[in-house]
Amino acid sequence: MKQVQPQPLSERISDALALLAGKRVIRCPQPGCLVSIRYTTVTPDEAKRLTDFATDHTHH
Repeated sequence: MKQVQPQPLSERISDALALLAGKRVIRCPQPGCLVSIRYTTVTPDEAKRLTDFATDHTHH
């Protein structure tokens, strides 16, 4: 079973504040990767593109 490392407290607080501000937060699932994307109002196609980019570690 793959163990997931928890995010540092500062990142979790930052993500929570972004969510409260109405932003969507997507992070790369690769351990140690610092890529995260935040967006508010985008088209569904753009949201999919951003999600695909953030979650595919080979692209960044």
